[in-house]
Amino acid sequence: MPVDAPRRATTPAPTAYAVEVHDLRKTYRNRKGRFQAVGGLDLRVPSGGVHGFLGPNGSGKTTTIRMLLGLIKPDAGTIRIFQQDIPAALPRVIDRIGAVVEQPKFFPAFSGRRNLELLATGIAAPAPRVGEVLDEVGLTGRDRDRFGTYSLGMKQRLAIAATLLKDPELLIFDEPTNGLDPAGIHEIRATMRSLAERGKTVLVSSHILSEVQQVADTVSIIGRGRLLAEGAVEDILAAVGGQTVR
Repeated sequence: MPVDAPRRATTPAPTAYAVEVHDLRKTYRNRKGRFQAVGGLDLRVPSGGVHGFLGPNGSGKTTTIRMLLGLIKPDAGTIRIFQQDIPAALPRVIDRIGAVVEQPKFFPAFSGRRNLELLATGIAAPAPRVGEVLDEVGLTGRDRDRFGTYSLGMKQRLAIAATLLKDPELLIFDEPTNGLDPAGIHEIRATMRSLAERGKTVLVSSHILSEVQQVADTVSIIGRGRLLAEGAVEDILAAVGGQTVR
């Protein structure tokens, strides 16, 4: 699939996009010289539903996500979230965004609930919100257990619960099922679908096409920092097939 001729699905375009990226670029310097992580990327994430962000390891997914969140600055290009220019408008929209981009870090000796209570206090979230988000991610029955006893899937779900404390509209997950067993993967998939059904927009990155197929409504495929294909999942599956993006 040529990188200079991205495929677009023929399904009707939504009236609004939660995320719009145009000609995004980021180059790093290392001992060997310059390395282009993202090279002219275009990306559109429809409002509502789950959007897969698919590409092999090293294709620029994480770098792109970090630019969306204002963690690193792009060299060129534009980012718009909720029709606001990023990073300039990030302070105005940051409370509408939740993200899990690293391994969750909580106090292992504290319960899942206690960890969330501490976070809620720090961000002035109402106390009842803790119980609500635990219920949303399916951890109500294990909320009194120590975090250190949680499975990897439960730890990821608690991290998602933490991002939900502010009730964000856009949720960004970077490879959330990495290292999980089948049960944990199923739990995360169910959580993402549940969030989408409640009107949230979920952007989830992965390098496995079949994984995106299980959960996403639409998908963008990138390679070497550029868009290869974008559209409804069923259209992209028909075009490229396979299990792993290379």
